[in-house]
Amino acid sequence: MSLLVVGLSHRSAPVSVLERASLSADAQVKLLQDTVAAEPADEAAVLATCNRIELYADVDKFHAGVAELSTLLAQHSGVGLEELTPYLYVHYEDRAVHHLFSVACGLDSMVVGEGQILGQIKDSLARAQELHTAGRLLNDLFQQALRVGKRAHSETGIDRAGQSLVTFGLEQLALGTPVEAWARDKKALVIGAGSMSSLAAATLARSGVAEVVIANRTQERAERLAQILSDGDDTDVLARAVPMGSVPFELTRADVVVSCTGATGLVLTADAIAAGVETRIGQQPAEALAAPAPATEAAPAAGTASAAAPEEGCPLDLSAVQPGFSVMGEAAVAGMDAATLEQHAAWVAGATTDRRETVRTGPEADAELIGALAATASVVGRIPERRRPEPVAEPPRPEPVLFLLDLAMPRDIDAAAHRLAGVRLVDIESLAEASADAPMAADVDQVRRIVSDEVAAFGAAQRAARITPTVVALRTMAADVVAGEIARLEGRLPGLDDKHRAEITQTVRRVVDKLLHAPTVRVKQLAAEPGGAGYADALRTLFDLDPETVASVSRAEESTEKNAENRGPA
Repeated sequence: MSLLVVGLSHRSAPVSVLERASLSADAQVKLLQDTVAAEPADEAAVLATCNRIELYADVDKFHAGVAELSTLLAQHSGVGLEELTPYLYVHYEDRAVHHLFSVACGLDSMVVGEGQILGQIKDSLARAQELHTAGRLLNDLFQQALRVGKRAHSETGIDRAGQSLVTFGLEQLALGTPVEAWARDKKALVIGAGSMSSLAAATLARSGVAEVVIANRTQERAERLAQILSDGDDTDVLARAVPMGSVPFELTRADVVVSCTGATGLVLTADAIAAGVETRIGQQPAEALAAPAPATEAAPAAGTASAAAPEEGCPLDLSAVQPGFSVMGEAAVAGMDAATLEQHAAWVAGATTDRRETVRTGPEADAELIGALAATASVVGRIPERRRPEPVAEPPRPEPVLFLLDLAMPRDIDAAAHRLAGVRLVDIESLAEASADAPMAADVDQVRRIVSDEVAAFGAAQRAARITPTVVALRTMAADVVAGEIARLEGRLPGLDDKHRAEITQTVRRVVDKLLHAPTVRVKQLAAEPGGAGYADALRTLFDLDPETVASVSRAEESTEKNAENRGPA
């Protein structure tokens, strides 16, 4: 069996695809059950966060495993396989181990170095253990990933390379102002009471907000979080819990809203947000939802002295041009001699005249155009000219009175809120764009070295572990041979006393142990090296070991490990 991971993340897929492919808790359970029921897979675990969806499995066939895991992800995410496939990545064996260890260290996070991923990995392992879809390989892998992540954070300054997604999001809302100064005395509304929402509430409390209101579908969890915040020694924030039905009212008084729920639909619509801020900006924010009207071309208003300012290179005596005529208009050249007219034509051709009309060619088009120009000139006394309109200054947007941070996937807050006057929205998509330019700390290189070393050590341990059942079976067979020969000797020497029988038995066992010691130690060393998987097969072949005996040893070891896990730590 071999480790395989198939998934997608913010690095491989746009937020819109991640949003549609997100898995609910029930969908994750069903995906795990269906994966282990599939033919190529023996173990499975799902790592699903707001930035990634990854399916880990122990498979016996690579190509069949990739096809099956990809199909299962598409089925349970609701995104068609053809649409999902371009965004999927595949890691196998050591590359899969390297990927998970990098994720655990925060190297693959949207905000490099953030530590929340460790809790999400722990939750993924716990779910797989509860459903009995994690065997020896995935238990070892995820537990080691947690240790590697903790080592990276304790031995390096990777935390300085980035912050939690919450902190990064608040910094984006603050627009360069220190978060503590920006948040001071603001009223905050936090929607949700899960791990991310709890972190947001605690971060806001430490940043100096005056009040934190918690809204959650389960009132007890909201009250528990509010109590924790109120009892905290490091803040004096006022915290209270409200039902979800109170959110519209709380929007009318909140300065900051952070939302991160497990809802599959919108929690805050643009209309609800507009209603919450309209009394605070002195206008209807919904008007800002309308897209700006496209610019249209228009003739200059009569009486506009376009020629008042000199234009470089113009062959006309601009002071003699009558007000109301464009210096590039045909009426301005009336009475010119042919040479000056030709000069002016060349100047107009190189100027910034708007000539976006559809070009028509041919005698008929020329005749039609000449007739139209003549008719216009006879009526208005000049040939009109179409020009680009003067740029219209857009009214300045009012300063934000409501700051929204959406950390959910799929999103909780309607993206249309981006266009609401008096509102500033930061969501996963805008965070992804902002983090693309975030500087990398020098500690990242040190973490990468840790990951490489840990991957090598894990691979060696796994390869060595694969040969252990074969070595145990070999020693069991040798012990059976010793016992059989001692029994035969007793039959041939019935008068042998206990003292001599014990000495002979011990001597034979020592001989067998010494003969097996060097080969078994060496085969474990060789098996731990890359490409060493074949040594177990060679050992079984050389000593004619029964494959079922080896398999039974392996099953016994796994059963012992599972019993130890069920008992928990001593």
